[in-house]
Amino acid sequence: MSVETSLQSVYEPVEHHWFHCEQQVDCKDSWFPFSREDSPRLEEAHKYGETRGVEEMVVATEGRRFDVRLKERRRYAVYWEQPPSEVRRCSWFHKGDKDISYTPYPEHTSLILEEAYMISVTLNDWTRKLEFPTGETVVLHSRMLMTQQQTIPSKYWISFPSASEQSRPRTVKRGLEGISIEIPEGEPYQVDHLVFMVHGVGPACDIQLRGVVQCVNDFRDASLSLLSSHFKQSQDGAHMGRVEFIPINWHRVLHGDATGVDEDIQRITLPSISRLRQFSNDTVLDLFFYNSPTYCKTIIDTVASEINRLHSIFLQRHPQFTGAVSLTGHSLGSLILFDLLTNQEIHNTDEKIVSSKQLTKCTSFEETLRNFGLGKFFQMLTKEQMDLESLTLCSETDLKDLGIPLGPRKKIMCLTGTSQPVPGVPGVYSQVQEQPTLLSDAPSTSPVDYKYFDIGIGQVSIVYPQLAFQPQAFFALGSPIGMFLTVRGLKRIDPKYSLPTCKSFYNIFHPFDPVAFRIEPMVVTPGVDLPPMLIPHHKGRKRMHLELKDSLKRVSSDLLLSISTLRGAWQTLTTLPVNTLPPVASVGTTAALPPQESEGSRAQNGTVSPTEMKNISFGMLNGGRRFDYVLQEKPLESFNEYLFAIQSHLCYWDSEDTVLLLLREIYEGKGILL
Repeated sequence: MSVETSLQSVYEPVEHHWFHCEQQVDCKDSWFPFSREDSPRLEEAHKYGETRGVEEMVVATEGRRFDVRLKERRRYAVYWEQPPSEVRRCSWFHKGDKDISYTPYPEHTSLILEEAYMISVTLNDWTRKLEFPTGETVVLHSRMLMTQQQTIPSKYWISFPSASEQSRPRTVKRGLEGISIEIPEGEPYQVDHLVFMVHGVGPACDIQLRGVVQCVNDFRDASLSLLSSHFKQSQDGAHMGRVEFIPINWHRVLHGDATGVDEDIQRITLPSISRLRQFSNDTVLDLFFYNSPTYCKTIIDTVASEINRLHSIFLQRHPQFTGAVSLTGHSLGSLILFDLLTNQEIHNTDEKIVSSKQLTKCTSFEETLRNFGLGKFFQMLTKEQMDLESLTLCSETDLKDLGIPLGPRKKIMCLTGTSQPVPGVPGVYSQVQEQPTLLSDAPSTSPVDYKYFDIGIGQVSIVYPQLAFQPQAFFALGSPIGMFLTVRGLKRIDPKYSLPTCKSFYNIFHPFDPVAFRIEPMVVTPGVDLPPMLIPHHKGRKRMHLELKDSLKRVSSDLLLSISTLRGAWQTLTTLPVNTLPPVASVGTTAALPPQESEGSRAQNGTVSPTEMKNISFGMLNGGRRFDYVLQEKPLESFNEYLFAIQSHLCYWDSEDTVLLLLREIYEGKGILL
């Protein structure tokens, strides 16, 4: 036997790679490889379980968002509801002429193929045919050439297959060598920041009608890509990990069986234009549900409880996490978060959060008052034989008769729930007035009343739950917050006001978004027309069509200025004789000189010069910084803004410019810059 033949007869075991299955929109199963970090860990755990006889091994994968149960061969989502998907330990693959990618064989089929391959290599016998009960025949021609022939039994024929269909083989591959498949590198283990993302109206979030989970997955993938491209130097210096994004789904609970709202709406829905009415019931009605005293509490409680629950799960799975947490809301989701954050409570100098539920857990009435800075009124109230329960029955008039000053009275009214702070107006409280309500017997709702502001129409009065953390930043995407505040009667936000537990706020919108509204004009001095901050393109410059538009504006502006100057000079030459001198200025006066162009005279169409910008106060919503940010429209969108209006409201989930802005603001707080 020659040396070449002996080398060819040496058998080497195949390297396995782990895959998971996901069902696509067309109901076809697609197999995706685990990352280069997760697959070796799965293989190591599999071998450990086999050698030690462990019944079940659970391996956290994909940034610890999924758990793989090796014995079940199933992959389970941790943070959201999703049907478990199949997992395979793959080594053999097949692909047809019309297939886009290779499909892994089942594990028991791969074992049979691997055993036959080992025998063929050892004996140098490449004439083996393997027939399977499913009608498939695999032929091992050589190490590099293996095919599969599909034989269709005659009893399953609908029509006689052509000779080409019968003879067209499928390509068979052993291992991943020679297969064009992209295996992800994996995610950094270290998590620097956690972001919860709340969706808007309806179950679909983007133009492809995908749910919030799929949209947040794409948002996360874009962040990983931008971290590796834009923060590469910092990442290589071991200062950076990644940002984790977790979706919050409240629509599923609102329209679930517990509330029964879908059945109630369906009973009164007209049968005509059924698809349009169904779309309206699933989406537009969410706005009315949020303004309902019954279902507003369901939505708010769902969002807050889900955020707190998932935050707790995240900390359990990432015990070494020391980063901060931020919130992001799209459309109606941003309004939900804004209302939730405006009703967070901070007491004492150490900013300890005290919720209404925690009040009942205090050891004494005195401790409750002390937590709210009302300890000096303990003796006065106990002298009247009052406790927390009787205090909740007191009106503001009763407290005034006791001699309690206005400030402490308002604190007590807020403590007992009979008064709540008006969003955006620090120190202003609104009285809760009892109104007759029509309530259903649904177990998931509770009686609530409407709250009326002194400054105009009000919002629903509910007991707002408290978050288990203080957010670092709040990002509103395509948000109607400004419109809702205006409709509620709030004409201007106090520049000194900031969200109680969140010191950074960003209002991000597309210029053609029909749902988005600005908020800065409600804070800055009335009459100041200030354009929003332009979000840079993720490739580092303005889009070309916007630069061209700005250049044309500058050229036209300079041309008009030149024409005006020439016209003035011509009038001067034609009006004054050549031998006439200008009159001598008298004492105390100055000669009339042509007006000089000031630093801000170039500001046109309401723009503000840099000097004037320094004197404008943007309030404390974002710590004194600007917070209205506008995306750059794409060249195609600029041709017809009406045509792309709906798409503009749904563009944020796959906008790399939006993702980069979030990353920049998050890591800027850590001292890491682009």
